[in-house]
Amino acid sequence: MISRPNYLAQLKPFINKPFIKVITGIRRSGKSTVLKMLQDELIQNGVTKEQIIYLNFESFVTVELKTAQTLYAFIKDSIQTNQQYYVLFDEIQEVIDWEKAVNALMVDFNLDLYITGSNSHLLSSELSTYLAGRYIEIPIFTLSFQEFLAFKQYYSDQPYLPLPYFNEYLRKGGFPVVHTADFNEETIYKIVQDIYTSVILRDTVQRHKIRDVELLERIIRYAFDNVGNTFSGKNVADYFKSQQRKIDLNTVYNYLNALESAFILHRVGRFDIKGKEILKTQEKFYLGDISLLYATMGFRSSLIAGLLENIIYLELKRRGYQVYIGKLGDKEIDFIAQKSQQKIYLQVAYKLENQDTVQREFSPLQAIQDNHPKYVITMDEWWNEHLDGIKHYHIAEFLQMAW
Repeated sequence: MISRPNYLAQLKPFINKPFIKVITGIRRSGKSTVLKMLQDELIQNGVTKEQIIYLNFESFVTVELKTAQTLYAFIKDSIQTNQQYYVLFDEIQEVIDWEKAVNALMVDFNLDLYITGSNSHLLSSELSTYLAGRYIEIPIFTLSFQEFLAFKQYYSDQPYLPLPYFNEYLRKGGFPVVHTADFNEETIYKIVQDIYTSVILRDTVQRHKIRDVELLERIIRYAFDNVGNTFSGKNVADYFKSQQRKIDLNTVYNYLNALESAFILHRVGRFDIKGKEILKTQEKFYLGDISLLYATMGFRSSLIAGLLENIIYLELKRRGYQVYIGKLGDKEIDFIAQKSQQKIYLQVAYKLENQDTVQREFSPLQAIQDNHPKYVITMDEWWNEHLDGIKHYHIAEFLQMAW
């Protein structure tokens, strides 16, 4: 097992604190691994194995614990002493009325409780209803480029070459399982396709009771094909209308919300820099992992700029930033990222091939009248010039920097 210390570092301050720790993320992103890392951490700090109760609700072992009542009774019977127990529930959403059991366990016993789930519905309704103010969320993402390099070093004896390896990361994505062996791209996309199918079936269709699966797939393809482009639910409905298929606007938004809940898509709103307000139209949607596109639609070089944006967006979220698309008059800034008092602006492009491209990418940042850091991120290997205090980096270099 390769450690992912960034996530353990986020959990450590909350160990033994009276909050439920909620670990969320798309299936196969590494949530179970983080729980195993946590178990090791607890044991190293003197917690006995008998004090740790771990249940994976996708395992057949827990098949009889799929209701709040049976789960509560099992935990009650498992607690043999007055010591604090550490309870780890993996994929808790498989339990009917799980939130009632979790709430009762926190009230009745001396527990430090951790749960994982593959659907953000965990936070949007159940938890907010029963556990308001009593939980913290730790979002888990697929591998960052730095983590990908760590996997590469662990499973391969090849030399450490970040720039060439970025092309591999771009083509294979970040699901941890595909980097545990030297799989070819065809095998990787088959693995990712199976993950995608599981997410669609279990976390989208079944959980949201979606009847028209074919329509859902069409909306997914529209969103994937427009990665890096702004669009609205109305744009989607209008597109289907042009294809001689009428679709209700509410259905579009319901399906997009379901895909967000399953972490297949991430919605990013626009922020008016001059007016200092969040706009309600023309958002962007990014993929939970870029390999989802390849597994469903094949590799599309025409989408390279949007895929690079997708990688930067996920990295910003991994590092704890709130992320918006920036609007300044008629100019668009790819990302405004904020965290505490920090703010950074980023433009992402494939390559700065001529002066017009340089002007297009740098001018929106030049128009911003503040002193926060500004970056242009591309795949140019030889052109690394900074302009007017705006720093230009190759994406592989930028992803490994502290910023």
